[in-house]
Amino acid sequence: MRIWFNKTFSTIHAVFRNLHQSEITLICTHTQANAAAFLAADERYLEPNGLSEQDYLEWCVAFCRQHNIQLFWPGKAAALISKHHFLFQAIGVQVLSVADFDTLTLLHDKAKFYTALPVNVAQTMDFIAVNNGEEFDSAVAKLSLKHQTLCVKPAVSVFGLGFRILDAQRDSITQLLEGIEYQIPLQELRHGLVNTPEFDTLLVMEHLGGPEWSVDCAGRHGELLCAVQRKKSQLPGGGQIIDDNAEIDGMVTRLTAHYRLNGLFNIQFKEGVEGVRLLEINPRPSGGFGMACLSGANLAQIALQSIKCELFQPPIIRYGLRVTELNMPVVMLDVS
Repeated sequence: MRIWFNKTFSTIHAVFRNLHQSEITLICTHTQANAAAFLAADERYLEPNGLSEQDYLEWCVAFCRQHNIQLFWPGKAAALISKHHFLFQAIGVQVLSVADFDTLTLLHDKAKFYTALPVNVAQTMDFIAVNNGEEFDSAVAKLSLKHQTLCVKPAVSVFGLGFRILDAQRDSITQLLEGIEYQIPLQELRHGLVNTPEFDTLLVMEHLGGPEWSVDCAGRHGELLCAVQRKKSQLPGGGQIIDDNAEIDGMVTRLTAHYRLNGLFNIQFKEGVEGVRLLEINPRPSGGFGMACLSGANLAQIALQSIKCELFQPPIIRYGLRVTELNMPVVMLDVS
């Protein structure tokens, strides 16, 4: 089976390692000639840069024809491609999309996602979406009455970019000299907002100070096939524990069914004073996907077997296993 992964995050190499078998050829494309994902692929090709959405869609269809692709597993333009399955089906190519276009668009914007999420499916942290300084001050005043510590994050963001805890005590030079990360002085942020009358949606939220879980999942159109919980240590160098939290398991099952999630995806949770809360659904394999598969569950193989309508033996997960990742020096490929 010839499976194509277009441009995506470099962590896809963990999926490649867990998919490798004799009857599968893994094809990877990227806009960068020395992309890390190329190292684990069987075939490697460059993608063109700067295409419009329509041109990129047409390029994808042409690539499938030219390289005899049987399964297209998109990363880049995943929402766009999910809306145009028919173009690929017309040439005999199956497309694996984590969800439909509307759902993928919703998951991309956390303000809209949190607002639309039914409380009987999962609960999020207390939050207020703001777009200007006046709304920001109002949100901080309101949430401070209920929560000791607040934080902010852009509604549209990946990898935790833009996340900051609001610090009402220290200024930026103190934070810099003391090596304090992921915090921002509240008064300095307020001062910056004076010069920015309107800005893209920012979430002001209660800060969840407890442990965090990253759950790597394989699903089939709303049916949860397998999920591996990784509970992250709050101590430096403590690694992660393969966990079996019943509350999280219930939320993962309900979220998968509610959004009809499919293929490989990741759901993150964090604990606050009122319990475990949903952070986000990532419609792609996570950066820690390889660690999850050390549990005894080859999630990539499970997802592929479901696509091929094959039966699979439910894995025996090694709960309590402590896992981590090590950096490894490698010589990079250069595809041109």
